[in-house]
Amino acid sequence: MSNRKMHKLFSMLLNISNNLKEGGRYFHDYKINEEKDIDIFRLKMKEFEDKGDDLLNELIKELNNVFITPIEREDALELGAHMDDILNGFEECASRFYIYKISKIDSYMVEFSDLLNKCVNEIDSAVELLSQKRLMEIRQHTIKIKEYEKKCDVLERTAIKELFEKEKDVLKLIQYKEVYGIFENIADDCLRVGKVLETIIMKNA
Repeated sequence: MSNRKMHKLFSMLLNISNNLKEGGRYFHDYKINEEKDIDIFRLKMKEFEDKGDDLLNELIKELNNVFITPIEREDALELGAHMDDILNGFEECASRFYIYKISKIDSYMVEFSDLLNKCVNEIDSAVELLSQKRLMEIRQHTIKIKEYEKKCDVLERTAIKELFEKEKDVLKLIQYKEVYGIFENIADDCLRVGKVLETIIMKNA
């Protein structure tokens, strides 16, 4: 990267994507073995979410104050907001584990968190390239995001099908189905980020 100073707007978007990457990694790596682990997990994810909200608010203030932006305001805001949505999804999922006392993490949840962690890594790499104005290189990452989202789609259907076939406890069935749905919503938010990035490439490349 050249020595020219990075535009403040890009460095703010990068702060948001870095926090998302860290939150996604924590979500992916944290091991829940018993009930007390869930509370630690929930509180830590809330910290990431709170920080994400603060960073998004800073971005909004900057967009309101600055006259000329390197990319369109709407695109910058949408990018920041959808990255924030992903983090909100992770936090919502962690809070459901806490509310429903889910300490038995099944293989589907593990696979979901693996795919979503890969998604947020692709997003962070793409925002890094955006901040360096290497727009055409972003597309390789948006393609990957689409691939992972499709896998999450298939995974949700498979997980719910198995749940209805095997789970006899109705309450547990409802709870797990909701959690799988939250995972799929996070994947949709990742896809939305990919679409905003595609729009930015189209307008600015």
